[in-house]
Amino acid sequence: MTQEHGASVAQVSRRAAALSVVAAAVVQDGRLLVVSKRAAPDVFYLPGGKPEAGEEPSATLARELDEELGVEPLRPRLLARIDSVAVLERVPMRLTLFAADIDRTPRPAAEIADIKWITGRESGLRLSPALTDHVLPLLARTGSMAP
Repeated sequence: MTQEHGASVAQVSRRAAALSVVAAAVVQDGRLLVVSKRAAPDVFYLPGGKPEAGEEPSATLARELDEELGVEPLRPRLLARIDSVAVLERVPMRLTLFAADIDRTPRPAAEIADIKWITGRESGLRLSPALTDHVLPLLARTGSMAP
């Protein structure tokens, strides 16, 4: 085995270890919907989750929002694909981010511990790296939320 080949294998392995996550940026009245999970109730994320084998991102989004919050995404549109770090697993994460409205008031279900509507300027609220480093700045740049 050559060094180049070994490097290629290592690169493939790192990519294979990355989590694939689909999530929704739901903004109403200048506030973003975030959730915390029972496994880590002090950390807030976007609602969403991991796709099942062969599941398209839009189907994952609909399934996860229904399971976690009892809502259906309305007019979902692909906003971005973001490379970040999964805060709990501490592994690379590829986030497929949709902007969407929802059809009713969300209610925590399944593994969700809490939900909040945030401006992104709250003090003392622990947000995932994907939120602070990528999603909030993106929403501010696109005018969905105040900078």
